[in-house]
Amino acid sequence: MMDLVMILSFLGAAVVLTVMPGPDNLFTLAQSIANGKRAGIWTTLGLCTGLLVHIAAAVIGLSALIYQSAFAFSIVKYAGAAYLLYLAYQSFRARDTSLALESEPALAYRSLYKKGLIMNLLNPKVSLFFLALLPQFVPVGSGNVHLHMLALGLVFLIQAFVIFSLISLFAGNVGTLLRKNPSLSRRMNLMQGGLFTLIGLRLAFGGK
Repeated sequence: MMDLVMILSFLGAAVVLTVMPGPDNLFTLAQSIANGKRAGIWTTLGLCTGLLVHIAAAVIGLSALIYQSAFAFSIVKYAGAAYLLYLAYQSFRARDTSLALESEPALAYRSLYKKGLIMNLLNPKVSLFFLALLPQFVPVGSGNVHLHMLALGLVFLIQAFVIFSLISLFAGNVGTLLRKNPSLSRRMNLMQGGLFTLIGLRLAFGGK
């Protein structure tokens, strides 16, 4: 059974790793600034659903298979990069359109949920991250390694949801101020497209 010190140590490491600039929090930041805090929350829900899939993959050993196959890793990685560049292309095309997603129906938010989910699932580094991190905090001689890894993964998931939600709230307020200026509102599409391009290129050209 895991003791409190180990859980708190894992939580501390998880928080530090979550707040470091990466595809997930940058994606949440971009959506929140451009489309509002509710858009950021829906994006967060999609990202966290993807995290749940990655956690399960690490627990059952699927992540290890992907890591051992350079071909499978590359396919998933480049598919993720291509998806992000496609989102960047959409943002650049909409550069002359003011963003006002807050007033749109729930269908738009479901679309953001899907974007967050797909983007996270198409980032194989997330599975490899859990594969490398979780076993380090499993007690030596543990009778059920998989159960402990799952419990740690859920702790990571909860803190990630909290942090991404806070990012959404903060960035959404910043975006609200920016949208009061019509010219800045239109340029936010360009800012969002640039950020998606940066994330996509980092994913494509980064190593394992």
